[in-house]
Amino acid sequence: MSDGEGSTHSTTTAVVETGGPPDNLTITAGVVDGQQNVTQTKDDGEPNPKKAKISSGGTDGLGRGGGIGSDKQQTASVKLEHRLGGILCCAVCLDLPRSVVYQCTNGHLMCAGCFAHLLADARLRDEMATCPNCRVDIAKNIATRNLAVEKAVSELPAECQFCTKEFPRNTLHHHEQQLCAERPVKCGYSKIGCPWRGPSHEALEHEKLCPHPSASGKDVMSALDAMDQKFQEEKLLYDTIFDLMSFEKITFNDLQLKPYRTEEFVHKLYYETARFSAFNFQWVVKTRINNMQRDPALSVDRHMSYQLILKTKISTPMSVHYLVVKGPFGDMKVNPKIFKFEFNENETETQFVTLPLPDSAECNRLLAAKTINLRLIMFLVSK
Repeated sequence: MSDGEGSTHSTTTAVVETGGPPDNLTITAGVVDGQQNVTQTKDDGEPNPKKAKISSGGTDGLGRGGGIGSDKQQTASVKLEHRLGGILCCAVCLDLPRSVVYQCTNGHLMCAGCFAHLLADARLRDEMATCPNCRVDIAKNIATRNLAVEKAVSELPAECQFCTKEFPRNTLHHHEQQLCAERPVKCGYSKIGCPWRGPSHEALEHEKLCPHPSASGKDVMSALDAMDQKFQEEKLLYDTIFDLMSFEKITFNDLQLKPYRTEEFVHKLYYETARFSAFNFQWVVKTRINNMQRDPALSVDRHMSYQLILKTKISTPMSVHYLVVKGPFGDMKVNPKIFKFEFNENETETQFVTLPLPDSAECNRLLAAKTINLRLIMFLVSK
């Protein structure tokens, strides 16, 4: 071989022959583009089915770091997460469930909020709720929870709404509330009037430069007055409750609201309790949805209101304070509020007052149930 020919050939070959009885081997080693290949062949001419590949120094032929395999694995992992996200998403909102996951008899998944919304819509329309995918009937006693999906979804990554980094869903809430450096926080001097609100990592620097610690007493008093007004409203509620507790006649009843519809052309949905006794009189509690909106099923914002009805005739007026709380048999989330009404011979029904629920989701959850359990507390003012 000439020198010119040898310079253009980039493969170096070494042949080692070993003598021996029947197991003589011929080992050929070659180096091609920075990688060493070792091929072993037996004396009978048949190649070994496996080839050993030895990477040289963790770099590829272009001299770059050997991270191609890890990049491919990371890409495959991301693709798998997106595929799982599409498979495990809610059939109604098409988003990954945040907590409880329900499924119909055919296995289609629904998050707890959408499941309650479907049942509430069916209640308002006097229909049977159906799965949005296969139209099979769904109900509280038909649909089942899917614990495997709940656990799988909790391990999938989700993006923090503040720093946009990804964390497992089961730790995301704790990160957003306690750990994220980009989460919005108030100034440490907000109670004396500082309106600053910004990222957590900037709070310390802001508090060093905040002018409110050295503000005048007049500026501080204006902030304290606003806090005092809110405190007085809460104190008034507690003072009223303790004052009512000193009344001679107090009673409470654990009630169950059941749905019924009117016989009008457009059927209207009401909830009503059975008759109950209080202060030796017969009473009924009645509720309605969205103040008798023509079709509450078309509204996203939903609320309930209720009235107290006296079913016994009275000859003398009586003043009654009343409020609704959750009670021992219900799971209603309600913010207690006290109402007062003067009953007489002609006025035996209170006005409809808002049932103080926190949001529309809670109203949907109550509508999805067959009955609504609550406790009614009544105070009779002695004349």
